[in-house]
Amino acid sequence: MGMTRRSLLGSAVTVALGAGAASAAEAAPLWREFSRTPFTHPQIPYVGRAGCHGGATRFPRRRVVADVRDFGAVADGTTDSAPAINRALAAAGRAGGGTVTIPPGTFRVDDVIRLGHSNVVLKGAGSGRTTLYATKNLTELIGTYGSRYGGDKSSWSWAGGLIWLAPQARWESLVAAIRTRAWPFEGWTGNRRDEWRTLTAVAPARQGSWTVTVADARSLRPGALVLLRLADDADHTLLEHMCGGGSGPEAYFWDDKTKLTSYVPYEWPVRISRVHGRKVTLERPLPLDLRPEWSPQLTTHVPELSGSAVVGLTLEAPDVPQQQHLLDKGHNGVVLQCAYDCWVDDVTVRHVDNGFGLVAASACTLRRTRVAGRGSHHPYFCREGSHDNLVEDFTIEERTRPAPANTQLHGINVEGLSSYNVWSRGDMRMGTFDSHRGLPFANVRTDITVHNNGRHGGDASAGPLFGARFTHWNVRVTNGRAGLVKIDGLAPWSATVGIDEVREFDQIDVPDFTGDLHTRLELYGSPGAVRPRNLYEAQRRLRGAGR
Repeated sequence: MGMTRRSLLGSAVTVALGAGAASAAEAAPLWREFSRTPFTHPQIPYVGRAGCHGGATRFPRRRVVADVRDFGAVADGTTDSAPAINRALAAAGRAGGGTVTIPPGTFRVDDVIRLGHSNVVLKGAGSGRTTLYATKNLTELIGTYGSRYGGDKSSWSWAGGLIWLAPQARWESLVAAIRTRAWPFEGWTGNRRDEWRTLTAVAPARQGSWTVTVADARSLRPGALVLLRLADDADHTLLEHMCGGGSGPEAYFWDDKTKLTSYVPYEWPVRISRVHGRKVTLERPLPLDLRPEWSPQLTTHVPELSGSAVVGLTLEAPDVPQQQHLLDKGHNGVVLQCAYDCWVDDVTVRHVDNGFGLVAASACTLRRTRVAGRGSHHPYFCREGSHDNLVEDFTIEERTRPAPANTQLHGINVEGLSSYNVWSRGDMRMGTFDSHRGLPFANVRTDITVHNNGRHGGDASAGPLFGARFTHWNVRVTNGRAGLVKIDGLAPWSATVGIDEVREFDQIDVPDFTGDLHTRLELYGSPGAVRPRNLYEAQRRLRGAGR
């Protein structure tokens, strides 16, 4: 029997969707459903292009341009090598990029290690061979960092790193604002969110579209990074849309959620792939609908950090007791801020207040990272509008000393309208799935083992714990505690697939929205049966279906 061209193409797509994941007979019903409409499924987000360079399995190689020893670094554990390392990084930046190597040994650093130029890689000899011993915290080095929302909280509890990847000018403006106690916004449009200009208005479009129509394409070019900017209206229909819409979000009272509303307009960084007349193709599908009432536009932003990385080292802080909750001094690990297409690979942080941070960072990959030592407040944090990031092959080790009184342990955190992020192949020996209010939406946690003993956080003024399209897929819970892993009773338009049976414990949440949450629960109690095993990897295999 002959086959038409249409049937041949259909067969090819079917093979592509199922290859290496599961046959149609073995796949979870939700996976089969998702694979038919991957960019517009109501419960599962499309995250197949999350991470650096669309989730590339290999990172760019930069030629070696400097060795920190040539700038005065000494691996004796006592000489302050921070000035030498920073001089080497600055020289690589002036040269247009390249790799700065750190040989095996222990290098004392008494200052922040700053990667402020694009295409610069700081590369040690491996996380088991090269150690940076950071003697001071961010309060000592930069100053007290209060919260722009008031109170006596320390923003070093959720911001800043002793290895800090951020555009040089952006980092300098942040430090200047902190030192003058003008507590800044931390994202892509400056300390007061006013460093941007409109490039063009954008016509209405649907979530999942790869191409948009603009009013004027003259300022746009392939390869450029732009912000898609969406404002909310007086009825908060944008926030309702982020929650999936319907009677529950419509009945929710938004006006007193002042911390949440401070995150709006929603800003989504994305590269332009193609410009053809007024048609602009993006490198990722639209995260949300574009509606006229939200004034969709493409805008400029502060210059980004792109193509930079930290590879193959351990950052160790002094083994001092963890501070009381929200009063961290800033013994923090590695943070990426206003960064795009950057990565961290084979890096361990030890004895830190907060481990690895994504702050207004997008399309970045954290791979083979590990948080170890005396215990952390946020082992991983993802906030201030961070989107399309990938955290894979990550480990949170069990703490080496008991938690002091009045401290807090979260886990893999997401908040602040952050969307389309993935945590994949994780070994969490402590902590929890910390959805931290601030309406994060469309995030995926998949193929993770967790000893679920942490608690989530989040101010009431930050609004809902979850927006729409959260997915927890193949999660092994070793101690049977719920703690935001089973989310079918909390997260609207969500999917919980293949998790162990869990029970509630002392932190019991109620849904933010009334009525039907439109959630899906499959293979509850049977994580070993779920196919595909890893939702992100399966989505990567079907990327060609829509392009």
